[in-house]
Amino acid sequence: QVQLVESGGGLVQPGGSLRLSCTLSGLAFSFYTMNWYRQAPGKERELVAGITRAGGSANYADSVKGRFTISRDNAKNTVYLQMNSLKPEDTAVYYCNAVWPFDSSQKYWGQGTQVTVSS
Repeated sequence: QVQLVESGGGLVQPGGSLRLSCTLSGLAFSFYTMNWYRQAPGKERELVAGITRAGGSANYADSVKGRFTISRDNAKNTVYLQMNSLKPEDTAVYYCNAVWPFDSSQKYWGQGTQVTVSS
């Protein structure tokens, strides 16, 4: 059974930091491209950051470049999203996503973790 379990969300003040974690079980983690998405109320789900299988390359949405960092530890089957200088507009449910790099239709999602940036 494939499971993606996110953790690390919560309430933080503007300018603060959070680190999200997502652990994958039931699949060979190191074979999958890993992504973080987010969905704010009333908006479509958007890609925040992605990282290749070995972690050698990452991409970011323009809105988070310079503030967020994606990383992975293949020994722990875990991908991370370090979020710094958080803004109210970063408020959303954040989802972890695993994609088979040779067939993008093979994808798996976590249940999501809420991030709220508010004073």
